[in-house]
Amino acid sequence: MFLITGDSRSPARFRESAIRNPNSAMRRRFYAPPESFAHDGARVVLSSEESRHLRDVLRLRAGDEAFVFDGEGREFACAVSEAGVRGRAALEVRGRVEPQRPESPLDLTLAVALLKGEKFDMVVQKATELGAWRVVPILTKRADVRPRDERDTARRVERWRRLALEASKQSGRARVPSVAGPVAFDSFAAVASRAGELRALFAERGGVSLDSFSVDGESGPEVVTALVGPEGGWDDEEIELARSRGWAITTLGGRTLRAETAAVVITALLQHLYGDLK
Repeated sequence: MFLITGDSRSPARFRESAIRNPNSAMRRRFYAPPESFAHDGARVVLSSEESRHLRDVLRLRAGDEAFVFDGEGREFACAVSEAGVRGRAALEVRGRVEPQRPESPLDLTLAVALLKGEKFDMVVQKATELGAWRVVPILTKRADVRPRDERDTARRVERWRRLALEASKQSGRARVPSVAGPVAFDSFAAVASRAGELRALFAERGGVSLDSFSVDGESGPEVVTALVGPEGGWDDEEIELARSRGWAITTLGGRTLRAETAAVVITALLQHLYGDLK
C-alpha cells in the first residue's frame, strides 16, 4: 500500500487550493455512498471499480488530490492516502466543496412506461443529465416490454442505476437519481400526492396544455411527478384512473412524439418552467 510521505503540499495549502478553486476543469471525481465514509468523516474508501479507475486509468498515487461525491448532493476535496494496489483505494477527506454543477431546486420524478431495446437506457441517461431526482419504470397495459423474471428485473435495474451514476459523473452532479424497480401503473397512480406536488400524466388526447400550470408572478410547484406512457399509448381505463386520483391529464400539442422523445422533452420543459434550465 502507498502511504503519504514527504508530500510537498501541506494539508493547509491543499485545503485552501481545493476549496478556493473547486470548479477546476481538472477535477478528478469519484463516487462513494455515505456508508463508505468513516464515522468522523475524515476518511473514505472507494469501491473496487472506482479504485481501479483511480489507480489504473487516472494513475493517481498517494498524495494526489481528488474529489469524492456521495450521490446525495455532497462533494468533498480529498487526498489519496492508499492507492489500493491490493484492494480498495482510501482517501483522506480535507473539506467539503460545492459540486461542479448545482442541483436543480425542482424535486422531479420521471415515471416512464417500460420501452423496447435501449430506449429506456437513453431516458435514464438524459433524465439524469437534465437534473431529475428519481426515475420510475412503469408497467402499463399496452407496454410491449415486461421483465421475464426476478433475475431479469434485477439485471435491468442494476444497469439503469449504473447508467444514472455514469451520467451524474459526466454532468458534474453530486446527486445520483434513484432508479426504482418496475411498478404497476395502478399502484403508482394510487399513491397519495405529497404536499404541493404537481402530478401530470402526459397523454396524446384530452389534456390541458403544460403552460396552464405556469402562473405569472407566482412561484411554481417545487415537487413534480411526470408520468409518460408507453409506445402504444395509454389505455382509456388508465387515464380515467389517474384522473380520479387527482392527476392532471396533460398534452404537449398536436404532434405525436415517440415515448422516449416525450420523456426527454417533458423533463426539459419542466426544468425550464420550475427548475434551473432557463
